[in-house]
Amino acid sequence: MTVVRWRPMSQSVMRWDPFEEVGDLQSEMNRMFDGFFGRSLAGLDRVWAPAIDMFETKDDLVVRVELPGMTEKDVEVAITGDVLTLKGERSAGVDGQESVHRSERWYGKFDRSLTLPIPIQADKVKATYRDGVLTIQLPKAEEVKPRSIKIEAA
Repeated sequence: MTVVRWRPMSQSVMRWDPFEEVGDLQSEMNRMFDGFFGRSLAGLDRVWAPAIDMFETKDDLVVRVELPGMTEKDVEVAITGDVLTLKGERSAGVDGQESVHRSERWYGKFDRSLTLPIPIQADKVKATYRDGVLTIQLPKAEEVKPRSIKIEAA
């Protein structure tokens, strides 16, 4: 079914695309929020939080963190008890530029603390960084690893 919309300003008939209006609405909302927060937080560092996935394998709890544009030297990883803490800072990389025409990526410091859902072996944690993704492997404590139990015939 084709819906036709009449625009009195241009006196023309155009094919109606509902997704175009949703995109326009999203752009307008983004502009309003950027304007509001840009004025109200003037002078403060912009805060961002990298996206994180956490999942279990048979032997490990795995945390993956998206950190594009950063190096392993820009990030600190620490474990205290059952809390994993990630800290770092991503630089804007536009220092000295005469004018910036568009800036949509978040920059600045971040600090994330995650409560670990299971006990882990903190002394055996490994962290690797590749292609903008930090992967942290936290080996499960022996008492929470699944064990198979042999069933004996009576």
